[in-house]
Amino acid sequence: MGAPPEADAAFARWLASRAGELLLRLREERGFDDQAALRAAGDKSAHDLLLTELARWRAADAVLSEEGLREDQARLGANRVWIVDPLDGTREFSEAGRTDWAVHVALWARQSGRPFRLAAGAVALPAQHRVLATDQPLAYPPSAATGGRLRIAGSRTRPPAFLTALAADLDAELVPMGSAGAKVAAVIGGEVDAYVHAGGQYEWDSAAPVAVAAATGLHASRLDGSALEYNQPNPLLPDLVVCRKDLAVRLLAALRRCGV
Repeated sequence: MGAPPEADAAFARWLASRAGELLLRLREERGFDDQAALRAAGDKSAHDLLLTELARWRAADAVLSEEGLREDQARLGANRVWIVDPLDGTREFSEAGRTDWAVHVALWARQSGRPFRLAAGAVALPAQHRVLATDQPLAYPPSAATGGRLRIAGSRTRPPAFLTALAADLDAELVPMGSAGAKVAAVIGGEVDAYVHAGGQYEWDSAAPVAVAAATGLHASRLDGSALEYNQPNPLLPDLVVCRKDLAVRLLAALRRCGV
């Protein structure tokens, strides 16, 4: 494959796509008999590819990755930081037939004198054969509600304790899924109305999905409505809500009623 696109958003798409293609090949070659070995191989292979290509094509930029560079404090003084998750939804990746796993690639940077922010992002969903990226944002999603009921995506393995109460408060249907990228993609695609999470996430889990959601025009914030901040000394960023903007006030109010 030749040189990637120069523009950062298109580069993020290219990079996430390449890692996704590698992961699909790995799944096909290894099969699912040894899930632990498949997960380890997927994490390492995708990480190595992303870091190699970033070193080749964006050598001056810093990197924050789930695999290997999470403690690199030099990034805190950098003007451009790539925040990547080589394989989000590792458990789902190792399970035959599951498509709710992803590759996340985001850029945190200053642009034209503006404050630092997420400047580009891409979420590859290889098993779904699609990539969502900020260079070609999708149209604003329609409501997924059927019969007046909202649909809220949540973790299939680690749902926050308040999620059942939230669903009852809003008379909503809970939709369990794997990767954070897959859940945000479901909001972007109009398959669900919102994604709510608390506990156990880091910057690499949400940076690329949030960048793509923002480019689509969606609301993205902490559960208390405050801004999501990236490239922090401690990369823990444990809670997140992504939803249509017309739903944000109602959803945040319900979260407060649930004591969140």
